[in-house]
Amino acid sequence: MKEGSLEAPTRHPLDWQNPAFYDPAQVDEELERVFGICHGCRRCVNLCTAFPTLFDLVDGSSTMEVDGVARQDYAKVVDQCYLCDVCFMTKCPYVPPHPWNVDFPHLMLRAKAWRFRNRPVSTRDRLLTSTDAVGRLASIPVVAQTVNRANATPVVRNVMQSVLGVAKDAWLPPYAPKRFRSSTAPSLKWPVRDGVRTPGKVAIFSTCYVNYNEPGIGHDLLKLLAHFQVPYEIVASEVCCGMPKLEIGDLASVEALKDANIPALAPLARAGCAILTPVPSCTLMFKQELPLLFPEDSDVQVVSDAMFDPFEYFVLRERDGFVPRDFQRSLGRVSYHVPCHSRVQNVGQKTREALEWVPDTTVNTVERCTGHDGTWGIKREFFAGSMKIGKPVFRRMEESEPDYISSDCPIAGRRIEQGIAQAGGAHKAQKLHPLTLLCLAYGLA
Repeated sequence: MKEGSLEAPTRHPLDWQNPAFYDPAQVDEELERVFGICHGCRRCVNLCTAFPTLFDLVDGSSTMEVDGVARQDYAKVVDQCYLCDVCFMTKCPYVPPHPWNVDFPHLMLRAKAWRFRNRPVSTRDRLLTSTDAVGRLASIPVVAQTVNRANATPVVRNVMQSVLGVAKDAWLPPYAPKRFRSSTAPSLKWPVRDGVRTPGKVAIFSTCYVNYNEPGIGHDLLKLLAHFQVPYEIVASEVCCGMPKLEIGDLASVEALKDANIPALAPLARAGCAILTPVPSCTLMFKQELPLLFPEDSDVQVVSDAMFDPFEYFVLRERDGFVPRDFQRSLGRVSYHVPCHSRVQNVGQKTREALEWVPDTTVNTVERCTGHDGTWGIKREFFAGSMKIGKPVFRRMEESEPDYISSDCPIAGRRIEQGIAQAGGAHKAQKLHPLTLLCLAYGLA
């Protein structure tokens, strides 16, 4: 047996429909096995609060080993994991093909799935993960304005914290009174120019966040595609990608959402479209998580193969010779944050590369978790810990005195903005999405 692993990490499909997946004795046995390996290594201690929680439990036990930790306390570690995947993809030396076969995030997912089946789920968790239902209601014009005002009112936020468990100090995203999917401009009928690396036509899966919260991100993506003369279409129907439900272990809902989305996406993939999603977590869901949950579903696999991060597509398109560099202005100093769910797609820092096309632009790249991660960082019991995780990011994003702060993940960008503000940052930088920044550089904004 080799110490560590020099091979590229590989992942095994999740046998989540097997009753043994939910057997509590088997779940606890695997938790104890993996926790013992983590305790002996401790390489991931600085990534999140899951590992310090585990190591504190071990160090405070009678044996100072995992066998001294009460099994009911394993849930304390599971609670702290928000499935960012960074430990698996960037730190752990014992991931498969190493024979120890450690996949910490998917073990946490297994434990969350067992708990979802066997323990009551809070109203808060059901509400926060029902992004379509909440978004449809909250984005009605008059309702959107009311919700946005309420989310900025201290009295209301105190009630939300005490009743729902949503942290009163967490900045929440606004709801837009006009949805992206109902306000898109049709594509011009550009000729389809397929490249060696890229299909020449695009389908847009808009995501719940862009559709209900920040439609401007989606419109900026369409402006760039038009500038690059790439014909596009909006996916005819879509629901949530399933990532919020995955994060609480609700795998049956993930399957239902998959069954709603894949029939609309698979024909587009088979017709030669690149499928673009402007939120990294949604891209990752289709690229990685659904194929691992449904390995026998050929439609899921064909969608996965066609799925691109927008900047991954732009950079490969540029290498194919189809992206002009007719920039109209520089961006000055940009502090760019690489989201966890972008890192683990294994496509490299494509957003940074594209921003560095812009003349007289300096990009300060920060590759570390902000601690927000979906709904986890706005929950009352995790908010303080999430802000602690993000502190190094907040500091490094501001220290270069940037003109702009930016992240592919819109909620991470908002958390960075909040962290800098609460730390009393003197330098005021504008928060803009990378797609918006590229639009500015091209003179499209």
